Amino acid sequence: MKQPLNSLLCCVLVIFLAGCADFKTVTVEKWPSENVELSDDLAELYRDVSETSRGVKALDGYADIWIKTPKREERVYSNIQLMREKDMRIIVSSGIMGWPVADMFFRPDSLFVHDMLNNRLLVGGNRPDNIEKIIGLRSGYELLSGALSGIIPVDEPLQAIESVRKGGERISYTIMTSAGKKKLLVNSLTRNMEGMLISDSLGRKQMEMYFRRFAPYTLEGKIVNLPEEINVLMFNPRLDGGGRHELVIVYDERTINPRELEIRYRLPRKAKVIDLDRVVGILPWM
Repeated sequence: MKQPLNSLLCCVLVIFLAGCADFKTVTVEKWPSENVELSDDLAELYRDVSETSRGVKALDGYADIWIKTPKREERVYSNIQLMREKDMRIIVSSGIMGWPVADMFFRPDSLFVHDMLNNRLLVGGNRPDNIEKIIGLRSGYELLSGALSGIIPVDEPLQAIESVRKGGERISYTIMTSAGKKKLLVNSLTRNMEGMLISDSLGRKQMEMYFRRFAPYTLEGKIVNLPEEINVLMFNPRLDGGGRHELVIVYDERTINPRELEIRYRLPRKAKVIDLDRVVGILPWM
């Protein structure tokens, strides 16, 4: 009896160690440093990047997510369903057996997070301060959904571009926004947006993202390249342990604009309800 048991334990240990060895962390890219003028060609490149995500109306996919903070490292598996400017649902599983640990549902005006580990239901308005209480990032819903999907809207006009820099085939645009500044990293050969950096009105870095492993999709008669890997850095001294927090999101499977996507969410029974609108400080769901 001991031999089969020992064999089983060895298999579990091998699987566990293999998962640890495959742990992914964020790779930061070097940004261009040479100042250049906004030429007609660079303006056209900016317009192309701005239009890339506009054909994406919905998404349904499965992704591995690696989370690294000053206090912990975690790998989870998620089913992400998204309808642009409408609803988003994320079911998060963790551990070798893939047990569900959180079910997150976002509407344009409200959000619900079922913390299954502690049987809590976090409820509140879908506002930047409540999103910050859950994930530590003071973000609007559009930016959050964009970071998870790798489809970041770029709606600012050409007049908002403050400066342009070049380094090899890469171009960076610094854009003035109502909340601060946004920097885009664009590959002029592939015409893909490979990075984004967001700062607040005081110049403090809030979020840094890099997009990799692009795959072609046909949307509205056009071929559009979308990233299957998204690297995210979040900076907030109030987060667990302080310092920077990392997310690496890799899609294993993804359908863009599925024909019959219907996002359904049922409120859990007997869960302790916590009103996020009354909570002060960070209240993470994991």
